[in-house]
Amino acid sequence: MPRRKKNAGSSSEGTEDSDFSAEHTDSSESDSHTVRNTRLTRSSLRLSRNSQGHLTGKHERHFSISGCPLYHNLSADECKVKASSRDKHVEERTLSQRQDENRHSARQQAQAERQLRYKEKVTEMRRKRNSVPQKDKYMEHRPSHGSSREPLLENITSDYDLELFRKAQEKLRLEGQVTEGGNMIKAIVFGRYELDTWYHSPYPEEYARLGRLYMCEFCLKYMKSQTILRRHMAKCVWKHPPGDEIYRKGAISVFEVDGKKNKIYCQNLCLLAKLFLDHKTLYYDVEPFLFYVMTEADNTGCHLVGYFSKEKNSFLNYNVSCILTMPQYMRQGYGKMLIDFSYLLSKVEEKVGSPERPLSDLGLISYRSYWKEVLLRYLHNFQGKEISIKEISQETAVNPVDIVSTLQSLQMLKYWKGKHLILKRQDLIDDWKTKEAKRGGSKTIDPTALKWSPPKGT
Repeated sequence: MPRRKKNAGSSSEGTEDSDFSAEHTDSSESDSHTVRNTRLTRSSLRLSRNSQGHLTGKHERHFSISGCPLYHNLSADECKVKASSRDKHVEERTLSQRQDENRHSARQQAQAERQLRYKEKVTEMRRKRNSVPQKDKYMEHRPSHGSSREPLLENITSDYDLELFRKAQEKLRLEGQVTEGGNMIKAIVFGRYELDTWYHSPYPEEYARLGRLYMCEFCLKYMKSQTILRRHMAKCVWKHPPGDEIYRKGAISVFEVDGKKNKIYCQNLCLLAKLFLDHKTLYYDVEPFLFYVMTEADNTGCHLVGYFSKEKNSFLNYNVSCILTMPQYMRQGYGKMLIDFSYLLSKVEEKVGSPERPLSDLGLISYRSYWKEVLLRYLHNFQGKEISIKEISQETAVNPVDIVSTLQSLQMLKYWKGKHLILKRQDLIDDWKTKEAKRGGSKTIDPTALKWSPPKGT
């Protein structure tokens, strides 16, 4: 079969093996036994061939499973009836509120009476729930439809509460948290792991509608199916990130990747990171940044553990712009190693560093833990009589503002007779020493293993 040419400027450039045509890929996949596990959007199309109707009852067609009436065990006409009923209910409540607003003298009394009537009405509607179980119906529904339809919700609760649930679904959709044609990526296949995603990431639309993405863990190209990934892995020559290896100790290595020289790799890394970070906003403008990628090596290659990025020229001396530990390596000490490595680079540059704000929830927890450990280690080794925050900052490369906030959280900073004093709390130091002894020194950065000099112009 002749090869198909890629369109110039395609948004998915560098992300999919193109040695076979799309028609050949689809036909080969349809012949395999994995059709029953195909993504939910295709299930939706099979349920409703012409995409007619919408769950909200306000559109004639739907383009994703979240808006498919049949997936929610409804028909298009039923959705329209429910929509008109909801609109009528909203109009009644609006009219009632306007009438109450016109009664200035008895406003409070009218409002209380209306609330009481509404409460009685809700109680009565909840009593109408059919308590007769329909286990046979539920047991038949799941095996026959699988994940292509929503579980039966009737008689699980009252019609009133079920309608409240439907309204909440519609509200989330209108607010953009459940979007038509938006991000539907629920999981990614990454090496030998299948990872559930946490947040939306702006992948190209043709990929964002898939229920699952398949990624090469070495070059980070993203693909549509297991078949394409298998063909790609047979030909992919990458076994480690591009760029210079600047650190190696045991199986742990760190590569410095220039966003200008390896643009596609860095963009794919940012898109991958956004699946697990809430506050990340950088996706495609990667040229002003350096990426420091940590890997763990075995006989198959260098596997991505995490990374952090930093601006080549930061006016505020930020030593980290974005930091991520892959979910399969979390809670193993790698996040602290990445943070420690960023401060090691700041020490070599003879600068004081700080992470760029805002930090993600997990990032804030990791940094506070790291700053606490650094301060307690410094105070444990300190033998002098007088100590200053400036000296701590110069020794550890931690920003004085971060030092002060950490001391305050540890209740080690006191104001006495017009001066701020640092209290050496031996109980905290003893607790840190005990935890350090239990952990051992396996997940630490060795400064002697760093072979790096600051890039020119920084």
